[in-house]
Amino acid sequence: MVEIVPDASIPICRILDFKRFLFEQKKKEKEIKKKQRVMQTKEIRFTPETSEHDYMFKKEHIENFLKEGHRVKVTIFYKGREMLYKERGYTLMERLIKELSGSGRIDRAPKFEGQRLSVTFIPINVKGEKNGKS
Repeated sequence: MVEIVPDASIPICRILDFKRFLFEQKKKEKEIKKKQRVMQTKEIRFTPETSEHDYMFKKEHIENFLKEGHRVKVTIFYKGREMLYKERGYTLMERLIKELSGSGRIDRAPKFEGQRLSVTFIPINVKGEKNGKS
């Protein structure tokens, strides 16, 4: 005898094979997990003095991560006297936000935390891509 709905005012029970009942429950849980979409967070780091080539290279990586459906956290690290020129990091961040507007949108606005300026991007067409693949 297996209790099916224990929370009801009158508990519902059935007489069946307990091992088979456990097997069916595990099978249902696997199906639910298979249908879930896991979104990883990737991090890309810049400095205010990042060269043009490095900037373009990292921007391409960010676009690829967004196309794959991952979140991307972009962080600009300030070291030593670079803290005096915070506006360089902000202009780099604004440029990046403008250029990535086609691939992703901002999930968390640019925020200054200690010696870091960070922003989080999420992909625009996650649901559209998922339906297109099926």
